[in-house]
Amino acid sequence: MEATDNTPPQEEPSDSNPNDIVSDYSLPESDATLSPTPPDESQSTENPSSAPQVIIDTPVSDSLEDSSEPVPEDTIDEQPQNLVDPPDEPGPAGPSLPTRKRRRRKKFFTEINGTPSVAKNRRAGLAKEVDIESRIAVSVGFPIDSLTEEEIEANVVPTVGGAEQANYIVVRNHILARWRSNVSVWLTREHALESIRSEHKGLVDSAYNFLVEHGYINFGVGPAIKEPKLRSFDGVERGNVVIVGAGLAGLIAARQLVFLGFKVVVLEGRARPGGRVKTKKMKGDGAVAAADLGGSVLTGINGNPLGVLARQLGLPLHKVRDICPLYLPDGEAVDSEIDSKVEASFNKLLDRVCKLRQAVIEEVKSVDVALGTVLEAFRQVYGVAEDPEERMLLDWHLANLEYANASLMSNLSMAYWDQDDPYEMGGDHCFIPGGNETFIRALAEDLPIFYNRTVESIIYGIDGVLVYAGGQEFCADMVLCTVPLGVLKKGSIEFFPELPQRKRDAIQRLGFGLLNKVAILFPYNFWGGDIDTFGHLSEDPSMRGEFFLFYSYSSVSGGALLVALVAGDAAVKFELMSPVESVRRVLNTLRGIFNPKGIAVPDPIQAVCTRWGKDNFTYGSYSYVAVGSSGDDYDILAESVGDGRVFFAGEATNKQYPATMHGAFLSGMREAANIFRVAKRRSLSSPDKLNSVTEEEDELNKLFDAPDLSFDSFSVLFDPGSDDVDSNSLLRVKIGIEKFEIVCFYLYALISKRHAMELGGVDGDVNRMRMLSEQFGVSWVGRKGLSDAARSLITCIKLARSNNNGGNQVQSNVTAS
Repeated sequence: MEATDNTPPQEEPSDSNPNDIVSDYSLPESDATLSPTPPDESQSTENPSSAPQVIIDTPVSDSLEDSSEPVPEDTIDEQPQNLVDPPDEPGPAGPSLPTRKRRRRKKFFTEINGTPSVAKNRRAGLAKEVDIESRIAVSVGFPIDSLTEEEIEANVVPTVGGAEQANYIVVRNHILARWRSNVSVWLTREHALESIRSEHKGLVDSAYNFLVEHGYINFGVGPAIKEPKLRSFDGVERGNVVIVGAGLAGLIAARQLVFLGFKVVVLEGRARPGGRVKTKKMKGDGAVAAADLGGSVLTGINGNPLGVLARQLGLPLHKVRDICPLYLPDGEAVDSEIDSKVEASFNKLLDRVCKLRQAVIEEVKSVDVALGTVLEAFRQVYGVAEDPEERMLLDWHLANLEYANASLMSNLSMAYWDQDDPYEMGGDHCFIPGGNETFIRALAEDLPIFYNRTVESIIYGIDGVLVYAGGQEFCADMVLCTVPLGVLKKGSIEFFPELPQRKRDAIQRLGFGLLNKVAILFPYNFWGGDIDTFGHLSEDPSMRGEFFLFYSYSSVSGGALLVALVAGDAAVKFELMSPVESVRRVLNTLRGIFNPKGIAVPDPIQAVCTRWGKDNFTYGSYSYVAVGSSGDDYDILAESVGDGRVFFAGEATNKQYPATMHGAFLSGMREAANIFRVAKRRSLSSPDKLNSVTEEEDELNKLFDAPDLSFDSFSVLFDPGSDDVDSNSLLRVKIGIEKFEIVCFYLYALISKRHAMELGGVDGDVNRMRMLSEQFGVSWVGRKGLSDAARSLITCIKLARSNNNGGNQVQSNVTAS
């Protein structure tokens, strides 16, 4: 890995980086009105009744998944220890067992095709174990009786289908369940073999290798896990990778890639890791609280890799309780019967939409419409929520749906808005005490992260990549881009060559929505400690998402903390409002709820308003399926480009788990495995490819030894058979680090002679690259990607130069005679 200076990674990134604050937003108004001192988080408010500090900050993905089918209790991450670890096996014991009785066994032998001599009770016990372990595998994302695409690609069995595949699945599930029973211990191959019959050793090797390389076992931040992950598992060095972004996807990918034998550098534009996961420490007058301004809720704990991290760190999980009282604008509680009636009607409307799209699925694929349009049509047809109070209740449920998808109902695809529902993780939704930054700190530890390095461009070719960031150049074999979809939509990073049209179209089709929050620290809890959420209804349908839901973090944050959510159209308008006004409106809402009950709402100690839409490292919160898009676009975003040089991760590349923290985490693991697979394939197919020069390339290099025009890293060969300024020319750019005399690779493009001469008048290679892309529409290719027209031009140039050399030789001979 090469960089132009030796600046070490920052071990303790600042939490107050100006890059984290909206750069074009002025704070003096909020300072003068709400706080006698600048909004510095290291200061506290002297008087608990004084006005709060208001800070603009920026969050992400915590889409609310209202319901989920829980995996049977035996399969939940926190209590599967009865599945493995027979009494005579070595190793630390798992957590203590619940009081109810559980069957314990001494040994487990994998037997798919049991013999008649096996006792019936043994077969029954085996069937039960296989079933339980199968359900654990399902909770992690494996199908019940088939292989994943990853497994097929990894050739885990010689033949897909049949008895050997069935045996492999049972072995794989057993290894997976065994590690999940005690995630604080490194599961070795030998330990995996202890419980499997010797004739299945080949399947154990195959399953174990797959699970380790793809990050399904032996991952995380426990002491026994972290140490082995900091070095190559087999001692083989497989190349250099630049990772763009130090969010969940980038951090876990970096850790896994180091383990897989790669040298890694992580480039992060902010002064801190975490990306859209940020925990803000709020304090004042002796009160302290940790507020998650971005990703906050673990949406479904069964199989969730973040649940594994919590266990390894010894963090208790706080279940978000289902009780959520709703209040009318006047503070009155919503009647429970009306509440149940409207919720049932809302669910029926969604059911009717599902039935409609099933009936016209082929037409829906070609002509999509907005989910909101269809729901409103059904509402009118069936006369749902015609009463004003019922309409407000329905609007609250719509706001909740807009929160889950980070967008307006008018933007959501009727056909595919819920395409990820079949994959959602079951179990409770949970908070992490102290905030999710605990995960980030543990994942970022010991990684080579360069902060304040905003990536400007990524240049890639068949031999490598060059990344420009913060005035530095990083040359590597591959790059993993983990930036949010909003950054890709904005075009903040320039790709040379331009990304394929297929990927650019998917980037534009998929939606990237907005959710904002107001976190407020109070001197005491006035709303009660028996609930984690409560809601507020609005009379204005266009503002139904403004503070429609409040999360109470008192039980996990360390202080009396409330977080108000702003979704839908209100989230967009929220960013046009001053922080002072935002906090005032929240307090008015709270006082409208509690003052009529005789409960005084105190002045807050501190308040933080997010502005994710204005954050130039996100431009939004998380992805959704927009009208005209589908789940397939997530897969397209996940595709690598440049013949395995540029890879993509992040929640918007995860079709199964988009808009979630665990979706980002799993995408980083997925791409680490993909990079590993490509590197192995490349080394096996042509081990000396990167250091060799083919005869064809050598001939082309000789032509460029004497270019017709050159400037900095650019060289041009003109058409020798034409003086027309619009004739074709072959342009070559040398991609490398000049001060170190490192040439990574060359890129080529066909342009006119006129454009080539105009290019010579531009200063700087990056500006030239931008001009070629934006003004001239040039598409860069590697040597193998040259078009027929370019190859024909090369042939003409070679022929002309050959004739010239031959003519000079003849003249020389004549003169000599």
